[in-house]
Amino acid sequence: MARKKQAISNFVMFDVFYQDGSRSSHRKVPAPEPYELDFEGRVKATIEAQDREIAEKSGQPRGPIKSIVRSAGR
Repeated sequence: MARKKQAISNFVMFDVFYQDGSRSSHRKVPAPEPYELDFEGRVKATIEAQDREIAEKSGQPRGPIKSIVRSAGR
């Protein structure tokens, strides 16, 4: 019987720490293109856009981002 191919992950996972001390784990950001110049800037912009969308739906805005680190184990 043939084995199924492993799905290729097109996302990178990050943990986000906010200035108010809260944390958001395993946030998905599209994987970088080869030789992308400003991947860190795109990660922050993507997460901020996700936060705005979540805040719009929940009515509870997130505070400013303190730091972003790549999630362990992925």
